Amino acid sequence: MMKTMKWMLVAALAVSFGTVPAFATDDDLFERAPWFTTLGLNYYDLEGDVEVESGFGISGKLGYSLNSWWDIEGGVNFMPSLSARDADELNSNVEPLDGSTTALRLGLDALLHLRALENRRIDPFLRAGPAVTFFGDDMVNGRTQLGLFAGAGLFYHFNDSWALRGDFVAGAQGEEWEFTALAEMGVSYRFGAERVVAPEFQVSAGPGDVDSDGDGLYDKDEAVIGTDPYNPDTDGDGLSDGDEHFKHQTDPLNPDSDFDGLKDGAEVLTYKTNPLDVDTDKGGVSDGHEVIEDSTNPLDPSDDLQKFTLLIEFDYDKSFIRPQYYKDLEPVLKVLRRDPNATVRVEGHADKRKRSTREYNQKLSERRANAVADYLVQNSGIPAANVTAVGYGFDRPVALNDTEENMQRNRRTDIYIKKGDAK
Repeated sequence: MMKTMKWMLVAALAVSFGTVPAFATDDDLFERAPWFTTLGLNYYDLEGDVEVESGFGISGKLGYSLNSWWDIEGGVNFMPSLSARDADELNSNVEPLDGSTTALRLGLDALLHLRALENRRIDPFLRAGPAVTFFGDDMVNGRTQLGLFAGAGLFYHFNDSWALRGDFVAGAQGEEWEFTALAEMGVSYRFGAERVVAPEFQVSAGPGDVDSDGDGLYDKDEAVIGTDPYNPDTDGDGLSDGDEHFKHQTDPLNPDSDFDGLKDGAEVLTYKTNPLDVDTDKGGVSDGHEVIEDSTNPLDPSDDLQKFTLLIEFDYDKSFIRPQYYKDLEPVLKVLRRDPNATVRVEGHADKRKRSTREYNQKLSERRANAVADYLVQNSGIPAANVTAVGYGFDRPVALNDTEENMQRNRRTDIYIKKGDAK
């Protein structure tokens, strides 16, 4: 019993390691950068009547993404010193080892990602596959032990390249099919994930007309625009500065020119949406929200959710709705009363001022989103389970926070309604 409790605690720590309090699947990431690797530590737990104690080791993995859902991954775990169990812990017919031994485990797994969460940085997955373990000494259960394992894990993506990872698998191995488990924690890296526009160093024939980074803009023009003459993609959005300036008329200093949540490069190269139009299909919902939150087609207006944007002003540091805004919420209530099986997502946003702090604005936007959600539940008859409230602080502006008018636009509450009979 104590051993089982110990293992449950280790497994919980391994998985929770990945849930430390952002990764974007909004482009062709898994096609252009399918290979990834993980390095870390592991805890190898051997139950049953085996000759060695559980112990720690090091781990390494190499994986290949077939698509955004499936990976194939090979892994190696090396335990340099597994202590021998005392004779009184073993059955009488089991000979204890003279001293510690080593173990080398080779595994091959299929990973199924469960990327249905609102926060795409949190990436849970299931994994299963065979493994073979080579021990340094002969044991009753075999020196070479083949096994089958299954489990789960979690990535926490800092960006497209780097992530923290925690895994837990369990199964049976060896001639007697003894229960064995493995907990792993590590750091993952995806090769070639950062979209880079390669520089082509060129010098034109004209005097002073130099294009150091080969992006199509002369250095002297980049100095006027404000871009970096030695970086072909100053804002890192996947489009060269020259293409942004001449071809697409987007802002080479702003990776998201229309503030819809998608980078200009992803809009042009992946989704074929207009990087200068927040809502390319004119369906009522921004391109970014369709891709990131709704999984709808930003080029098809028929699948857009119904959206309401309310510029509700709250009292300073308060999250209750002033009565003067009840009339603004009435159209939303009418829609929900006609369709009580609808699902609703309420998103709270804030502006960003010089003294704004991320933590404060995040919590305040969450409280205000919850206040609107509670009002809709209390006055429309829709079940509370059908309503979700999310706060984004100042992370998703619809305009620059450079004027009072723009800051008011960013202090908004967005309400998205999906029909009850919608699939």
